[in-house]
Amino acid sequence: MRILHTADWHLGRSLEGRSRLEEQAQFLDELVKIVEEERIDVVLMAGDAFDTVNPPAAAESLFYESIARLSDGGKRPVCVIAGNHDNPDRLSAASPLALKQGILLLGLPTIDVQTIYVPTTNETIKLAALPYPSESRLAEVLSDSHEELMLRDKYDQRIQGIFEEMSKAFTPETINIAMSHIYVTGGSSSDSERPIEVGGAYTVAATSLPEAAQYVALGHLHRPQMVSRAKTMARYSGSPLAYSFSEAGYAKSVTILDAKPNQPIEMSEVFLSSGKPLVRWKAKEGLAQVYTWLDEGKDANAWIDLEIHVTNALSIEEIHRLRKHHSGLIHIRPVFEELEKERAERIVNTNTPIDELFVRFYEKQTGGAKPEPELTKLFLELISDDVDEDGDEA
Repeated sequence: MRILHTADWHLGRSLEGRSRLEEQAQFLDELVKIVEEERIDVVLMAGDAFDTVNPPAAAESLFYESIARLSDGGKRPVCVIAGNHDNPDRLSAASPLALKQGILLLGLPTIDVQTIYVPTTNETIKLAALPYPSESRLAEVLSDSHEELMLRDKYDQRIQGIFEEMSKAFTPETINIAMSHIYVTGGSSSDSERPIEVGGAYTVAATSLPEAAQYVALGHLHRPQMVSRAKTMARYSGSPLAYSFSEAGYAKSVTILDAKPNQPIEMSEVFLSSGKPLVRWKAKEGLAQVYTWLDEGKDANAWIDLEIHVTNALSIEEIHRLRKHHSGLIHIRPVFEELEKERAERIVNTNTPIDELFVRFYEKQTGGAKPEPELTKLFLELISDDVDEDGDEA
């Protein structure tokens, strides 16, 4: 049996106001092609189908159309679980219709193990699927009959107990898979994930993943990665697109599993080509270097974070001109070496506001002219973006 593991589509997500829906549609077209070419028998989607609990209608339409294509009229089972970005009730609302197409939409956590018959191989999967298990969502499913699990002190112990309970349904004759949307301790995260590990309370130890499963399909972290120290094979498939500049340079992929009952899983990756790359430009030689890159057509089909070293402030007209040359410029962050020195001195020696330092710097560079209020405001916004992204202050 061939199983495809994917996650974290985040349909409807934008990048600083730029829609990514066209790129997401390209990915889903590519995914359908991969599923057909690789002769995939089952598709597992490990959460965060959408980016918000109230996604735009276009994103929902794309989602339902795409999973219908993946299922191929019920010939290929598809299972989707809710992530921390998804509304569990909204995701599962279409279940009665989806089931007729061989599609499982699981919103709230459940102790029930899904038994999935796969017609193309005449085999059965036992799927221990655990949608995003927040404290509040767990409270809705762990009733009095599971009081012992609710009384466990640590979140990690509760998740471990749930997987142990679900693993009792595994058999030697079935392919036994677990799937969840959780943060496993030690995973490599990026800026584009909404944290679910509040103060460490929602973290799960790798050793708590179910040893009885042949494979654990995980969602939440956007970088494809194996989970070290797990007692069985466990992996984050990663997001199909880069959703923040901290993911610049990541290779995006989907994971394919070749599985047989009671046998080790064979795993491989298929790398994705859809979507625009996110790149960082550092123009240490100033505006001339940027225009050289633009004339050369560098990264013409990319989203760009530009850091430009300048001695004089960029005018609003100059910023508009740069954006006109390349519509993919997201951030344009000037670096004033002299101002950076003054800023460092302010931190050590003074309490002079940064906007006042900018006015002084501007006056010095222009021979006494004062910056327009709009320019000062723009500078403060750019500095704020820089600080927030680097995480040095804020």
